[in-house]
Amino acid sequence: MKALMNKSMVKELPSIKNKGIKIYMGTEFEPSKDITGGHFYSEGSLDTVFIDALKKTCLQCISLQRVSTCDGCLEWVKKSGVFTTQVTGDQIEEILQTLVLDDEIMQMTSTGYGDFASIPVGKTCYICKSKGEKKSVDSTPFPCFSCQRMSFCSTDGVVSPTTCVYYQKWLDF
Repeated sequence: MKALMNKSMVKELPSIKNKGIKIYMGTEFEPSKDITGGHFYSEGSLDTVFIDALKKTCLQCISLQRVSTCDGCLEWVKKSGVFTTQVTGDQIEEILQTLVLDDEIMQMTSTGYGDFASIPVGKTCYICKSKGEKKSVDSTPFPCFSCQRMSFCSTDGVVSPTTCVYYQKWLDF
């Protein structure tokens, strides 16, 4: 194996699942994410510095733009110049889902009105969640997602969270 590695015909891979087992692969092949750990693993260990930097940059993007999509965050990250490595849409999607689970941002569907005017109706987007935010009709910019009138609803429209009986019941729950 050492002779093949010296001739650059074979490479040794770090394994995330089986750390005690050595894995070798031809240099012309790309290893599966199941073996290497995926986007956020570097040389067999989780790259927490990279993850934290991506989280911070995505949060900054969303807070400054008020509303953003995955593509918007990816563009922001690329323009920021913070990262020397290539950042992909899949990585941004995973970071955004982590931020949703960490309760730092909210995932929602664009209504095309108000803050969502620049985002097509029905597209998934993200907004920052304020710490200690209390539910109220005036501070919540989104309607109940099961409402059939969601595409017509906006804070200043005929159909709005302020006038919606079902929305108020949802808040009281």
